[in-house]
Amino acid sequence: MARSALSLCVKQLAPSLRLRSLHSTPARFGGHGISVHRPTPDNQQDTEWDFTDANWAQLQVLIAKYPPNCQAGACIPALDLAQRQQGEDGRGGWLPVSAMNKVAEALSMPPIRVYEVASFYTMFNREKVGKYLIQICGTTPCQLNGAERIIDTIEEQLGVKTGGTSADGLFTTMEVECLGACVNAPMVQINDDFYEDLTEERIKKVLDQLKQGGRDATHIGPQGKRQGCNGPQGNTSLMGAIPKAPCRDFAALKKQVAAEEAAKAKESASA
Repeated sequence: MARSALSLCVKQLAPSLRLRSLHSTPARFGGHGISVHRPTPDNQQDTEWDFTDANWAQLQVLIAKYPPNCQAGACIPALDLAQRQQGEDGRGGWLPVSAMNKVAEALSMPPIRVYEVASFYTMFNREKVGKYLIQICGTTPCQLNGAERIIDTIEEQLGVKTGGTSADGLFTTMEVECLGACVNAPMVQINDDFYEDLTEERIKKVLDQLKQGGRDATHIGPQGKRQGCNGPQGNTSLMGAIPKAPCRDFAALKKQVAAEEAAKAKESASA
């Protein structure tokens, strides 16, 4: 009886609900939804690619953080560095297969191991994206606060479906899972920056600003009146200064423990 009532309720509500299909999610992730390399004129195995002198020096700093013969530990930051080189002013970008091959060479890794890392983490774009990569959070808090309206507005404003790139090559959009700014939902991440507390008009304004003046023309962070994550009442806790954690002298503590153990050993030997 309960199941029949539930089915009837769903049928009555279905016309007024916009239901998200979990099975369609990979298709909305653009380049993240693929598991194979798709050759294009600018993404070939034999395409020449190398780090700039500045980024090569930065890569050596990254490698030096790991023990000898363990430079593979730098794979993720090395791929991130390569991807940013493909972007604008160190932001955004994508990873052609030739860049992955260069990372493999620099870290003395088999290329397949680098491909495995790049294809596992969604932070790496293995297909070309626009100058501004718009990641739209579609997880529960944003969904409840109007993420679908933000998605519709972006699609209408840019003339491209989620997962695609605008005709002018400026914007690539994709729906992603939680970006960790739930209190300021709904929100999007554009390259490295968060734009929060969005409405249809606010996201239109951000897109227009990016078109006309780039990142510097936008206001990064909450798009309303509030600052940070404060609610309309301001701070309701942590009203005073937060005390600093005490500085512990671990070297002195180690000596103290050693002295106590020595004393106990001496006492046991004389008993």
